[in-house]
Amino acid sequence: MTESSVPAGPPPEVWLASDPLGEALHFLRMSGVVYTRSELTAPWSIDLPAMPDCVLFHVVTSGQCWLATGGAEPIRLQPGEFTLVPHGEGHQIADALETPPVNLFDLPREQVGPRYEILRHGGGGERTQLVCGAVRFDHPAARELVRLLPRIMRIQAWNSPQAEWMQSTLRLMASESGERQPGGETVVTRLADVLVIQAIRSWISENPAAQSGWLGALHDDRIGPAILWIQKEPSRQWTVASLAREVAMSRSAFAARFRNLVGESPMQYLTRWRMHLATSDLREGEATVAELARKLGYRSEAAFSRAYKRIVGVPPGSVKLRSK
Repeated sequence: MTESSVPAGPPPEVWLASDPLGEALHFLRMSGVVYTRSELTAPWSIDLPAMPDCVLFHVVTSGQCWLATGGAEPIRLQPGEFTLVPHGEGHQIADALETPPVNLFDLPREQVGPRYEILRHGGGGERTQLVCGAVRFDHPAARELVRLLPRIMRIQAWNSPQAEWMQSTLRLMASESGERQPGGETVVTRLADVLVIQAIRSWISENPAAQSGWLGALHDDRIGPAILWIQKEPSRQWTVASLAREVAMSRSAFAARFRNLVGESPMQYLTRWRMHLATSDLREGEATVAELARKLGYRSEAAFSRAYKRIVGVPPGSVKLRSK
């Protein structure tokens, strides 16, 4: 077989029927770290410390406020907007930019449930109410997607293509957060989860930056399905040639196209993906390092440990110890 010939692969309808981008969005299942209903009266200003593993969000249900992050222009938040800080960057929210901030963790909060609390703070003046939260995406595909998002994402429900249902969702959230009804915190947290995912979907569909890099590669009719194969079967003994066969390309053409779109070789992506999965299991699961090595397709624990340290920078055993 010559290098330019096209290897046999599955019929085009098989791999074209897959939806790699949809698969990535499918992994946007999150765990809520904390949700807070804030009742604030002017003057007030709160300093939120960085939470690097979390996506932070704010919904103003009444009133208005400022959001300021280091080095970025402050933005004014009003009802009908949903604002994300995708990388958990530390920031301030305030009634006025000149109001001195108080650290969030220095303020008393009423614990309503394990992950839902009410915060009351301020000087008794003009009222602002917010629903804020910190959520964590646990699956590597979701973290890969979140890594590509901008520092601040601002979704204005009134201008969104999904304006009607977003407005309804925000109104329902405002109603539920303003009244102490049975199960109200559950409704608010579920609505917040939906809004977080919708904000990310909106950014993907509307932002040109989403058409490049890893996200852009997911749109490609050959490289997208190859990424999906890797993500679905990370333990398989993949080679560049076997991945190329799955998407009916020659080895050299596939390798060049993959690197051009993704920014790394297929084997580099495979190894990094395996290490993402391993890190999740080490932090949350009961699997031993040896069990993970077998699960991810390594012939020995030593080979897996060397690969893990090369990619992550620390031995897998140290991650497991820190998680206990």
